[in-house]
Amino acid sequence: MATITKKELADRVVERTQSRSGTVKTVVQQVLDEIASELAKGNRIEFRDFGVFEVREIASRTAQNPKTLEPVEVPAKRRVKFKVGRIMREKVNGRRI
Repeated sequence: MATITKKELADRVVERTQSRSGTVKTVVQQVLDEIASELAKGNRIEFRDFGVFEVREIASRTAQNPKTLEPVEVPAKRRVKFKVGRIMREKVNGRRI
């Protein structure tokens, strides 16, 4: 299993579209920045058939310190959830689309 970086993705787009490298890298970064910005506002991002990003609120809770066994208050937080869309699910599972 390989790790693909943002740079490698941008380079692939450059190859396929014959666009300028600097332009593609700027656009990729801008798209990622916009996704993060909208999620920070609490908005939902939907890419039809690809998937949905949304922010979920995680309630505060009491946990236990494993060393001292004392209760510890864990504050509430927000977490990004991604729900896979149909096309991505089919590609990941090796089905033809």
